[in-house]
Amino acid sequence: MLKFFGKKNTEEINSALSKTRGSLFGQIGKVFRSSGFNKETMEELEDILISSDLGYDTTKLMLSQLEEQAKNQRAETEEELVLCLRSIIFDWLNSRDIDWLDNPTKTPLVILIVGVNGVGKTTTIAKLANWYMNQGKSVIVGAGDTFRAAASEQLKSWGDKLTIDVISHSHGSDPAAVAFDTIAAAKSRNKDIALIDTAGRLHGKSNLMEELKKIHRITIREAGVTSVKVLLTIDATTGQNGISQAGAFGNAVKCDGVFLSKLDGSAKGGIAIPIVKDLELPIAFVGTGEQAEDVAVFDADTFAKGIIPTK
Repeated sequence: MLKFFGKKNTEEINSALSKTRGSLFGQIGKVFRSSGFNKETMEELEDILISSDLGYDTTKLMLSQLEEQAKNQRAETEEELVLCLRSIIFDWLNSRDIDWLDNPTKTPLVILIVGVNGVGKTTTIAKLANWYMNQGKSVIVGAGDTFRAAASEQLKSWGDKLTIDVISHSHGSDPAAVAFDTIAAAKSRNKDIALIDTAGRLHGKSNLMEELKKIHRITIREAGVTSVKVLLTIDATTGQNGISQAGAFGNAVKCDGVFLSKLDGSAKGGIAIPIVKDLELPIAFVGTGEQAEDVAVFDADTFAKGIIPTK
């Protein structure tokens, strides 16, 4: 089994949450400290949570659970109320497991990387490749974004830096063919992990969404349904807009997890909460910087403790 968690992983997540702690979420402890727990506190918390990208419905549900839990546990002090809120966040974020990061099968684990334009899919692939290699896994990459001219070159550049094979075709070629060749190469070269890029697309681009369905069908046919996973990349800085855009992907292909990119650049790290609650998807990884090594396996306990500072 891979050793997902450790001191470095915890430090990476805590560091990435520094802007969030220093902004709206960081005010929660002060609200409890100054007002205790009353109607005024609830209104202040509602404003903070909605402004932190939790969304209206998720915020209302969280506050309802907080009120009930605080009452049942007779929580009154700042510390007690913070612990109640943290436990709710932890329970929500820990409700969905990622059980496929370590590949126990004899066939390559094929991970399709999907997401809208500009979320950082290319860097995400480099980070995943580097992370898996640090776990002792062999990796191959497929440059399946044949729609954008520079995409293959960017992946090849990362491939050179990380010393990994990158399978690519010419600009404008069939991306499903790239997926096919990548899986074939992964099998013939005995690779553990195959990471396949796809074109950035929005729900309005019906031709690209149909293309994604085709790529997905090909990967399942060639690798087997249990060995294919779809990882949705969401930019943490885009907030609720990112969630609404990402919802379209579930209509096209079944997503198995989320890579939350640019968490270090967001002052609204609370976006992780509605990703799990609204999209009903587990978060697998978070991006914690710009370099290939700046990635952490998502850990609900570390996140819940890191997002709300104590006095």
